[in-house]
Amino acid sequence: MQNVYLDYAATTPTDPEVLEAMKPYFTEFFGNPSSVYSLAGKSRAAIEKARVQVATALNALPEEIFFTSSGTEADNWALKGTLEKLRSKGSHVITTKIEHHAILHTGNYLEKVEGGSVTYLPVDGEGRVRLEDLKAAVTDKTILVSVMFANNEIGTIQPIKAIGEFCREKGILFHTDAVQAAAQLDIDVGALSIDMMSMSAHKMYGPKGTGVFYVRKGLKLENFVHGGGQEKGRRASTENIAGIVGMGFAIERMKVRLPQEKPRISGLRDRLIEGVLKAIPHAKLNGTRDDERLPNNTNFSLIGVEGETLLLDLDSKGISASTGSACSSGSLDPSHVLMAIGLTHEQAHGSLRMTLGRGTTEEQIDYVLEVLPEIVARRRSMSPLWEDYLKKIGEK
Repeated sequence: MQNVYLDYAATTPTDPEVLEAMKPYFTEFFGNPSSVYSLAGKSRAAIEKARVQVATALNALPEEIFFTSSGTEADNWALKGTLEKLRSKGSHVITTKIEHHAILHTGNYLEKVEGGSVTYLPVDGEGRVRLEDLKAAVTDKTILVSVMFANNEIGTIQPIKAIGEFCREKGILFHTDAVQAAAQLDIDVGALSIDMMSMSAHKMYGPKGTGVFYVRKGLKLENFVHGGGQEKGRRASTENIAGIVGMGFAIERMKVRLPQEKPRISGLRDRLIEGVLKAIPHAKLNGTRDDERLPNNTNFSLIGVEGETLLLDLDSKGISASTGSACSSGSLDPSHVLMAIGLTHEQAHGSLRMTLGRGTTEEQIDYVLEVLPEIVARRRSMSPLWEDYLKKIGEK
């Protein structure tokens, strides 16, 4: 039995070189960056180096980079900070039905607590936002559009450049949650007309507990975390020095490796997609098959199989996978993303997400393609739902 990790969208292992870069800032260079002595100066210098590393990776300015505790915090800051700052201009926010819960739940908070209004745009059958729907949703009170760069469940990449250019033309701020995309794609915030962007270190082989919030120079938001004067007075709390160092090294290494890793991983992704669709009758790929899909993402609906049961069966064979977002894996409700692209409850409950990464090999993909069809066939043989489905389509 092999051990195969196929849940890189949930989290990644910390790169050993990133960990080595972090270690001195736990024990040797531990000074509080806000202090005045030389030990503190080493901490400050490490943070500023990481800020430059992140900015360089995004073609941004160092002063546009703010370190947070997570991508979720950055998402909250973008939505809440914009509404609080621009309330006199308007209180209408536009987002989509397939966002991460960090955006959806924050949008719900804006509506229920802060008196804002939020429009949740639909998507097409592949999970893509239609620009005409966005244009139709804009009002004279619209202050912010927040559309995720690429979906964490089905991997669909959104038309970010077109959205950014439209928002810039209309004078509306544009935020994108790039937690998944930043680890897989080359992002230039200026070329894409992005005003704000969220990222997370642990999705790109960095440490958990560290995120980045990119804020275009000159843009003023209300602070989300209040207290001391850290991060140029815009994000209070003593800095997570080691985590920030890890973030800087992780994104720098990711950018170096991307030209080789992207085609390798996308090739393995396609091998997995083709193998599953060929070996498992009535398997359905969720999301797009074209270049507008994250290179490491696969998501299938396997009707007649319960997703949670499938994960346990795979785990018994040494394979780690997911039914969707790790943040909602404890929920029995079907994925809101899969429902938004038009799947039935039965199709959504039978979903399987397998996401690839640096450690994925051809041998691992072949092992999955050997094991998965057998598991699905066995589970379907015990499923009344599968029997009913076959009768419905006239195959029994």
